[in-house]
Amino acid sequence: MYDIIIIGAGTAGISAYQEAIKHTKNILIINAGPWDTTCARVGCMPSKVLISSANQLHAAQHLERVGIQAQVQADTHQVMQRVRQLRDRFTQATLKDVESWDAAHKIHGQAHFVNPQTVEVNGQYFQAKSFILAVGSTPNINSEWQTTIGERHLTSDQIFELEQLPKSIAVVGSGVIAIELAQALQRLGVKTTIFARSKRVGSLSSPALQQLAQQELSKELHILFETLPEHVALTDQNQVAISYTEHQQPQTLYVDYLLNATGRRSNLSSLQLGNIEPDFKETKHLPIDEHTRQLGQYPIFIVGDAATSTPVQHEAAHEGKMAVHNCLNYPTLKNIKNLTPLSIVFSSPEMASVGQTYRELQTKNIHFIIGKVSYEKQGRALVLGKNQGAIELYIDANSRQLLGAELFVESAEHLAHLLSWMISEQLTLDEILEKPFYHPTLEEGLRTALKHARRQLQTTL
Repeated sequence: MYDIIIIGAGTAGISAYQEAIKHTKNILIINAGPWDTTCARVGCMPSKVLISSANQLHAAQHLERVGIQAQVQADTHQVMQRVRQLRDRFTQATLKDVESWDAAHKIHGQAHFVNPQTVEVNGQYFQAKSFILAVGSTPNINSEWQTTIGERHLTSDQIFELEQLPKSIAVVGSGVIAIELAQALQRLGVKTTIFARSKRVGSLSSPALQQLAQQELSKELHILFETLPEHVALTDQNQVAISYTEHQQPQTLYVDYLLNATGRRSNLSSLQLGNIEPDFKETKHLPIDEHTRQLGQYPIFIVGDAATSTPVQHEAAHEGKMAVHNCLNYPTLKNIKNLTPLSIVFSSPEMASVGQTYRELQTKNIHFIIGKVSYEKQGRALVLGKNQGAIELYIDANSRQLLGAELFVESAEHLAHLLSWMISEQLTLDEILEKPFYHPTLEEGLRTALKHARRQLQTTL
């Protein structure tokens, strides 16, 4: 019997193995797919390479903002070649590490539970005192569309395999993945149309910032809000014909590809958890402790994006590592979900959420003040020619502590990290205002928002 069996070798599973091997050699890791990570292979990294090329091209095409005239164009064959070259570099680094592990610790195959202590894989049975389930997720697929239009139906896992970008594409979805890819494709010269189920883009929960994001992104992207394809078909010219209704009028859009970017679904169903308890057959309603990640009352812990509301790489790695200690010290458990929430969308401007969001604070009925700053006239943003968006900081009205923030600005990825560290240190707005703010920087906008919040607090005294 093993001390720990880890199922899944993505970010969370690899992190779990690397931590577990420090404490015991009596471990096994089982993996059904590639021995690298979703992030490196089809997620964070290749998408950011594509976005980087798109943003640099867009900046070069709009140099008139800073008084420069130039003409540039993209060779999308070279762009996609670079995407795959860097993708392969990132995945090879991960695979090199995995290949160094003891072969006796690794099994390739699809595992499923036989009972709470036993899994079967490749016709063999393995038992463990505890389990870490890190099986990850896979893109949602519309099977009807896939059958109808075949290879013209893409998911976010497949788009990076295109040798050259098409002339046109329809993106279904307006969440994080959809917005990032759609904007990048549009900037690289692909005529892009977004079908959005709701009137919402990206991840922002603040009504004011959400409206601002919709306005700004709609200047660049053709977004059909509250509109979805009603029928898709393949034409004789091998194009995708998409039928939909706009303003109560039937419309047809012809594109080269349809990218279904409507989120991802967990791979937990492959594990046949119903053999542990019949109620576990429905994986969408599993009794997973939100803090310890324990499944019911069993020494089984589910980590990473197999089941989470925050599918981000650094949290998956952290959860994988921390779950090992809960396995080895069971039944004594510690909270695994203990990082300050941090989420970034690499749109332009970037979006970010830090700590508690506007929606979360409203739901909890916490009395908070919103410190606001617009970046339309912010000094450094004007200098850069990227004076768009705004920031909201959420301050506890009683303790004056920074609780959270939402951002829609240039370099939100950097500002969000600063705010995350401030929240982790439980700083008040007065303590933050004592810190240095160099001039001229984008960080000065944070000070403006903090002062705005302080004025409101002084008024309510």
